[in-house]
Amino acid sequence: MPTKVSDHILQRLREWGVEHVFAYPGDGINGLLAAWGRADDTPRFVQSRHEEMSAFQAVGYAKFSGRVGVCAATSGPGAIHLLNGLYDAKLDHVPVVAIVGQTNRSALGGSYQQEVDLLSLYKDVASEFCAMVTVPEQLPNVIDRAMRTAYAKRTVTAVIVPADVQELDYTPPTHAFKMVPSSLGSPDYAPVPSPADVTRAAAVLNEGSKVAVLIGQGARGARPEVEELADVLGAGVAKALLGKDALPDDLPYVTGSIGLLGTRPSYEMMRDCDTLLVVGSSFPYSQFLPEFDQARAVQIDIDPFMVGLRYPFEVNLVGDAKSTLKALLPQLKRKKHGSWRKKIEKDVARWWQVMEGRAGVDADPLNPEYVVHALDALLPDDVMLSADSGSAANWYARHLRLRGAMRGSLSGTLATMGPGVPYAIGAKFAHPERPAVALVGDGAMQMNGMAELVTAAKYHRDWEDPRLVVAVLNNLDLNQVTWEMRALSGAPQFLPSQELPDVPYADFARSIGLDGVRVERPADVEAAWKQALAADRPFVIDFRTDPAVPPIPPHADLDQIEATAAAVLKGDSDRVGMVRQGLKAKIQEILPGSGRTRRSDDGS
Repeated sequence: MPTKVSDHILQRLREWGVEHVFAYPGDGINGLLAAWGRADDTPRFVQSRHEEMSAFQAVGYAKFSGRVGVCAATSGPGAIHLLNGLYDAKLDHVPVVAIVGQTNRSALGGSYQQEVDLLSLYKDVASEFCAMVTVPEQLPNVIDRAMRTAYAKRTVTAVIVPADVQELDYTPPTHAFKMVPSSLGSPDYAPVPSPADVTRAAAVLNEGSKVAVLIGQGARGARPEVEELADVLGAGVAKALLGKDALPDDLPYVTGSIGLLGTRPSYEMMRDCDTLLVVGSSFPYSQFLPEFDQARAVQIDIDPFMVGLRYPFEVNLVGDAKSTLKALLPQLKRKKHGSWRKKIEKDVARWWQVMEGRAGVDADPLNPEYVVHALDALLPDDVMLSADSGSAANWYARHLRLRGAMRGSLSGTLATMGPGVPYAIGAKFAHPERPAVALVGDGAMQMNGMAELVTAAKYHRDWEDPRLVVAVLNNLDLNQVTWEMRALSGAPQFLPSQELPDVPYADFARSIGLDGVRVERPADVEAAWKQALAADRPFVIDFRTDPAVPPIPPHADLDQIEATAAAVLKGDSDRVGMVRQGLKAKIQEILPGSGRTRRSDDGS
């Protein structure tokens, strides 16, 4: 039987080492589906409940494996549904390849059913490489370039294959005019900046007396070098959220997250430093960096198009973080760990006292900070964490200390709702031997998380470690937006847009063969986490949390405080609760360890 184009596409993906394709079927890829049948489902077709979830699963797979994530969808609506997940990958610099169907070539331009101009539609999200296969001889080059470009530029690429082309007999390119042969492989490389630039950067860092370091996901492979640099310079290290797992949180000089979801030690370190080094991060909120005339600054980034952003850097080093730091370290002069470093470590220790105090504050019925803080000490050493966008991301950023080999991620730049559960599923396919935990709000859970529990139920028996814990912070409110309305606009909560129905998430999980429990008493929180982490299948914990607990930054400025007060005066529906919980949270910052009024076992 002759090899068809669809057979060759799957064969080429196998040759690239692709083991999973996250996809949803449709007649625009019927040829590929038939080829999967002939190939004994290799690479494995992982079926989601929706194409957007397939894209999110591919992103989660790529984030937690370091390999290209591949997703596939049919023509028209299927290709459109992929877009949000693909933009999540593009904006977070994650390698993902999308393979999408198209109507037959004979119908193109004829306003045919499900005909969408996919080349135009995908020209932004897959701007580095997007091609439509119209004859067999374009293969394998198109697949190779899509894979190689995704790896090399850490971005999204797309291959569009009309339905009739999928059914053609495969003919390889020949040794002839206007044929494009190809080869496999994307060799590793580690660019290093010029020695002169490294020397300039070292001079800036050596002259500083109060050095602050900000790292992102680009520093993940340079952990030993970052630790050595912090020791040599007597510096503190803050982390952008995508780099939360790049350096352990149990190091005394790691100030934690930065920005709207960040910590007070990170904020104060940036406020007071005289020198800034940014490694592998494009953190966008410049208001949380030093004043523009305050600090001399150096940036290290592997992408020449991402340097020079966010801050007036004096030296921009284009290179791999690990290799660049190795070149930089011998030129750095060791600084004494004086008052600057000691203050940072003191501030970090105090911050964790504050977090413990805020977690201990009474709420009705559960304090979400306590829910997440209680997980911190119970995290498995090899856990993979995902957090959805919304207030859940605040508690993930502030209360969980990632240590050792723990991994974690969320939608960083796009900050889209809905990736928490599919990220965790993608992570499980990347590392089926490791446990996963997803922290999601009730809004995201209702948006798509519940449907993806069906995906977890379908595949969990194939995972060596079946544990996938989904913790739903169920506060009956689209809470992050509610607080943004209050703090940024001075507007009261608008219930028609913000109020959510109460859904029995744990009951739903049990109805499809998973397990779960609803928790409404503080005394039951820790036991629920332990039960979930010991389960033999995916487990949903429905935590009934208090929407009045404020996720606003602990270093909120006067404008935000005034705006929130204005929301109260305008008659916010939860004004009593938000004032009560806001005051309790602030007390913990003033007197850490005091004012702790955790509810008793009987809920009183």
